[in-house]
Amino acid sequence: MKKIVVFGYNTLSYEAVSRLDQKSHDVLIIETDPALKKSAEDKGFKTQSLDFRSDDDLKSIGIGHSIDVIFCFLLEDSSNVFLTLSARAIAQDLDIIAIAGSAQSAEKLIAAGANKIIDPYQICGQKIHELIKKPDITNIIDHTVFGRDDLHIAEVIIPIGSYLENTYSSTLSLNEQFNLVLIGIVDKELGDNLHFAIGEKDHKLDAGDIIVVLGPSREINAFKKDVANV
Repeated sequence: MKKIVVFGYNTLSYEAVSRLDQKSHDVLIIETDPALKKSAEDKGFKTQSLDFRSDDDLKSIGIGHSIDVIFCFLLEDSSNVFLTLSARAIAQDLDIIAIAGSAQSAEKLIAAGANKIIDPYQICGQKIHELIKKPDITNIIDHTVFGRDDLHIAEVIIPIGSYLENTYSSTLSLNEQFNLVLIGIVDKELGDNLHFAIGEKDHKLDAGDIIVVLGPSREINAFKKDVANV
């Protein structure tokens, strides 16, 4: 059985580990945020809190002798680089998979010793390529994505009392109101999986659901404020 440690619990890390065969993988999630830690535990994952900056703490969970793979899914690129450096110094044969927020971060992670880089922008680009095949939204992509350097992927949680409650994902006109592209929905009634906006069913939106969007930071912030308007 492969022993895997996942640093950071969020939508991306959940998507990664939830697809692993639980019979052949022993997964431990490292998360210091109490709410996220509890969320992971509610999903049946083993969790632990520790300081990833401490070599002793890393060794205490088996890095260097019993851990086969680690996933670096921390929120800050600098944290993932530091973790990769530390883990590689402890265990030369360890498989390290890390998420990169930019091309520069990807280069640093590779230099630090990561075996595999996950680039959400590249993944998103593949989904956008599928979108372009649909003539009715080609103009949306042209005006929203291409030619923009300030692009980010963001999760927007629907709060209680938001005007989006009891509406449907098909009614979201993000390209018209906020110059954003809808990537998908995390419909909490169906679990924590991300349902891509391409080729999937219409989703009824409820408080606690997560809307995943792509676009400029200014537009993302404006959308977050709008969603929070109760």
